[in-house]
Amino acid sequence: MPVRGVFFDLGGTLYTYKHVPRSHGELLTRAAERLGIADARIVKKAYGDAIAALSAEYADKSYYLHRDLFRDAFIRCVDMVGANASDEVADWYIDAHRDSVFGCLEIKPDCIPTLTRLREMGLYQCIVSNIDDDMLEPLVQREGLDRWLDHWTSSEAAQSCKPHRGFFELCLQKSGLQAHEVLFVGDSPEHDIAGAHALGMRTALIIDEGMPPPLQAGKVTIEAHHTIRSLSELPALVSA
Repeated sequence: MPVRGVFFDLGGTLYTYKHVPRSHGELLTRAAERLGIADARIVKKAYGDAIAALSAEYADKSYYLHRDLFRDAFIRCVDMVGANASDEVADWYIDAHRDSVFGCLEIKPDCIPTLTRLREMGLYQCIVSNIDDDMLEPLVQREGLDRWLDHWTSSEAAQSCKPHRGFFELCLQKSGLQAHEVLFVGDSPEHDIAGAHALGMRTALIIDEGMPPPLQAGKVTIEAHHTIRSLSELPALVSA
């Protein structure tokens, strides 16, 4: 069946995560200083363990705010190193985390040329992102992506998180398309590929070079219909 619309994930798909580890490492170093911990490596190791555990726990939820996930991961991290995360420190961290991620997410160089070409081909385009409104809206506006998108929807707006079907169903309703008419492009086998496939969408797993997708719970996934390494591959793929 011909593709009439392309649904995009955001982070790792239209934007690269390549600067996130360095930026978040710097944030955790600042957190260690606030907590009076001399060796920031201890905090970084604890955070890695905490976010892995929380990702698995949150994977069973059909909806959650990502600010709550990251706040809980930070609090658990602090508990693991034997410190105390006061409300003041936790509030500071979650605000700084949002600003850090927003500042270091970099749009992929072939994003806008690809969106432009797909628009010229008459395809419906939208973003379907597991992200809170206070991150999605500013990122769309910062790069002017609204010029090429028919809609963009956060998990917060949908009150549903990928891979749960409610988010996909809402975006299909917005588009007026049938699932078999949509190609879903994302970097997460668990969130994007498994969720979209369950509704009957075609799927394309995009590789964000050197950056494994975040917040994976280790669940069994299925193979995507296509695997790509750049957005610029999409025009040829949808017209094949």
